[in-house]
Amino acid sequence: MDMLETDRLLLREWQPADLDDLYAYASNPNVGTMAGWKPHNSKEDSVHALKSFIESGDTWAVALKESGKVIGQIRIYPDENRGSYSTRNSAKLISYALSEAYWGKGFMTEAVKCVVQYAFDELGAELLSVFHFPHNTRTRRVIEKCGFQYETTIEQGYQCYNGQIFDSICYSISKAEYYSA
Repeated sequence: MDMLETDRLLLREWQPADLDDLYAYASNPNVGTMAGWKPHNSKEDSVHALKSFIESGDTWAVALKESGKVIGQIRIYPDENRGSYSTRNSAKLISYALSEAYWGKGFMTEAVKCVVQYAFDELGAELLSVFHFPHNTRTRRVIEKCGFQYETTIEQGYQCYNGQIFDSICYSISKAEYYSA
């Protein structure tokens, strides 16, 4: 996984030393529930997540350039919702989470824009998708600021860890749309 850099952020591989920063934001009930995952109840939950991030190699730690503090995560992986094997290889899905202390400051917009460019320029992606729940207006704003266009709503498309079912609102951007903007 390549390290990516923006004006204020480093998107880098996860390291064991990131455990405390991960737990700090992942234990906040306002963070995980907005993305559909259970808030971490213990550092052991964060240890399991951290091991998964390190092993999968598809999730960046979003770290502040100045201090190195990890404030979130961003993942890019094959979009299994899209057609044949060859299409899946060129269609990617982006997901992310950010520490509540950093909401509304443009950090995630900065990170997503960087990953979008990387996906088209370096990974050979032809189409990128991203989803949000209807109540997650902050994520919707990030998605729109990054040039994604509304595609569809999948009614009752996601069941959360607690059994709640939400619509999944899908946005996408093609490589051609990205370069014509």
